[in-house]
Amino acid sequence: MAMTMSCDQLLDIDPEFTQDAENFFNTEEDYQRALIGAYDLMQTAYLQIWIGEIASDNSIAGGESVTDTQGLHDIQNMVHGGENAELRDVMRFNYTGIARANYIFEFQDNLDFNGKDKLLAEAAFLRAYYYFNLVTYFGDMPLIVDRRIAISEIQRIDRTPKEQIYAQIEADLNRAINTLNWTDPETGRITKGAALALLGKVLLYQSKYGEAAQVLDELITTNQAGYGLFEDYASLFYVINQNVNEDVFTIQYSGAQGGDYGCFVCLQGNLAVGFHGIRQYNGPFYADGNSYNLPTQDLYDYFDPADPRREATILDIEAFIAVQPNPGNINYAIGGGGHTGYYNNKYIKRADERGLPDDDLTSPLNYRVIRYADVLLMAAEAFARTGNDARARTELNKVRERVGMPLINSTGQSLINDILRERRLELSGEGYRFWDLVRTGQAAQEIEGFQTGKHELFPIPQVEIDLAGGNWRQNPGY
Repeated sequence: MAMTMSCDQLLDIDPEFTQDAENFFNTEEDYQRALIGAYDLMQTAYLQIWIGEIASDNSIAGGESVTDTQGLHDIQNMVHGGENAELRDVMRFNYTGIARANYIFEFQDNLDFNGKDKLLAEAAFLRAYYYFNLVTYFGDMPLIVDRRIAISEIQRIDRTPKEQIYAQIEADLNRAINTLNWTDPETGRITKGAALALLGKVLLYQSKYGEAAQVLDELITTNQAGYGLFEDYASLFYVINQNVNEDVFTIQYSGAQGGDYGCFVCLQGNLAVGFHGIRQYNGPFYADGNSYNLPTQDLYDYFDPADPRREATILDIEAFIAVQPNPGNINYAIGGGGHTGYYNNKYIKRADERGLPDDDLTSPLNYRVIRYADVLLMAAEAFARTGNDARARTELNKVRERVGMPLINSTGQSLINDILRERRLELSGEGYRFWDLVRTGQAAQEIEGFQTGKHELFPIPQVEIDLAGGNWRQNPGY
């Protein structure tokens, strides 16, 4: 899945307040435009790439200085609190996406038309996706379904237990699964496979391993979309290899329209790519950027040198320069926010993949929220945790075979450990590491400064607590 429509289409909605609910939702086009608006908030996934890596042992914040996007440096050092711009954005962006989906459901009975069930199923998926982001970051959150809320209500709404939020997420995803087709003629629309994959992930995060195994098994064995592992891992994250068989749930970006630093949520391109670029770089293949989200030595050393995923995942800048024809002519700058010598080679600005100015902000490189390798590894974990070691090894070894690594023959807890290790090798740089460490109870031993009982969740932004009249309790430890 994903959204291939250009951001021109995504944002081609009349100016705010020119139409209200009473004179909207009167045509099928109105519903489609509202759905595009609900899709649009997925474009803020750069925060997932950053926080999911920087909060873990995979990378440091980097940047121009330690006060350049200070919220990321605070998260890296595990000193983040309620005053954090990036965490505030996570909450606001996801609730905006939920509000746009709820707006559709509030007026779902205004009009009947062919394809309405599909449209509502896509909206349900989007609401589930946004709520899943919120519950993983913050735990209990206000659950608002099928309606907008008035400003006067905010101080009367309490945080909903996360178990109820998960129940709503599962209901919305099952609605999408039962309605949507495996493929869609318009690349970028949510599909049945995307919904199955996200449901499998949601169940895994709740330790519902038997249910997760069942859902992911359906995705793998039925697989009417033809999902598979793209043959060449080394070039998988190039623009030319987007929307291939490995893409199950992907957020699409466009490089066709510029942007500026004043409104990241307004952008049509994947801004993470430019921010990950090499600062003031002058040389072949890559292009200059802002040196954010820099992989650690620990991550680099985690790979077997024979594993081709190391080079595909991590750019060793000095090693790269050394093998170029004219290394003395290549130069770059080191930012004051930290330097490891490594760059995120999956989501990085390359010279021939730049969007329109400012090309720091307009990369057309899509973000793969869930790719098929992740599906196989989630399934392997679910099977291993329910005692089906043989099936777990089958799915795990598909991932290892793709990159020519030796097969795994372990059993029991050793097999589970091997699967979790493979997740880091396969998925680093993509924004999943922190959540994997937290949900498997490994965070305290792998993340410096991590406090058990506190850092499993991020703090509720203080400004949101204030807007709620102080009625929301802060998460423990903050």
